[in-house]
Amino acid sequence: MKLLIVTVVEEFEKDILTLFKKANIESFSSSDIDGFKNPTSVVKTSSWFPSEKKGIESSLFFSFTEDKNIDILFEMIEKFNQNLETNNPIKAVVVPIERFI
Repeated sequence: MKLLIVTVVEEFEKDILTLFKKANIESFSSSDIDGFKNPTSVVKTSSWFPSEKKGIESSLFFSFTEDKNIDILFEMIEKFNQNLETNNPIKAVVVPIERFI
């Protein structure tokens, strides 16, 4: 079992949910996050009266799942990202789990 972490911009939320289903990843959690590409925008938004919008509305998904499901998902994400017309690909990482209950 491994921990899968995926980030997507809001525009691709439905797409990643479809990919999760195709990869047999049915149990997962999600959270709304703000994505940043320029470190200076973090400084600007941490002030009391920020002059710019916070960041790009994004989502973070995570799931404890099996290697075979992760392999399927990674293959589909790679294909999905190859056809993008934007500079915001779906990003995914896998973290090994040493112990769990």
